[in-house]
Amino acid sequence: MRITEAAQRLGTSPRMLRYRETLGLLPALGGTGASGAGTEGRAAGRGARRGPGHRQFRDQDVAAVALALDLERRLDISPAALAFGLRVLAEPGVRAQVAELGRRIGRVPPPPGSALDFEKERALRLLSMGHRPDRPAPPAGPRSPAQPPARRPPASPAPSPRP
Repeated sequence: MRITEAAQRLGTSPRMLRYRETLGLLPALGGTGASGAGTEGRAAGRGARRGPGHRQFRDQDVAAVALALDLERRLDISPAALAFGLRVLAEPGVRAQVAELGRRIGRVPPPPGSALDFEKERALRLLSMGHRPDRPAPPAGPRSPAQPPARRPPASPAPSPRP
C-alpha cells in the first residue's frame, strides 16, 4: 500500500510517516531485517520503492509503526526520543556513554568492582526482597568424597613411666 493509505490506517499523516522514516523508525522493506543488508546505498529505513520514490508499506510495516505510536503515547515520549532509545539499544558506544551519564547523576548504579562485590550486591538484593536460599545448608556431618580428609598431627609417643 502507498503512504497515504498507511497513514489513514494509522490515523496520522503521510508527512509524519516521512518524518519517522528520517528518524529510522520505519522498518526497512524488502526483507532486509535489522542489519540493513541489501539497501545498496539507500538511507537507513528506506526500503523497496515503486516508481519515482513511492514507498510501499506492508502490513508488518504498518504494525511496527502502530507499535511505535502506542509506545510514544503510553510512555509520553516524542518520535525523536523513541529513535534515540533504539539507538542506545543498538549502538554499544552510545549505550556506554549514556550509562556513564546515568552513573554520574545517580540514576544508574555503578557496576560492581569485582566478582565478590557482585555476589555481595546480589545477596543483599535477595535479602531485601525476602528471598530465602533454595537449598538448605549441607549438614555438618562426614565430608564428601571430593574433599580430602582433614590431616591430624602425628601422635606423640606415650610418656614412659619414671623410675
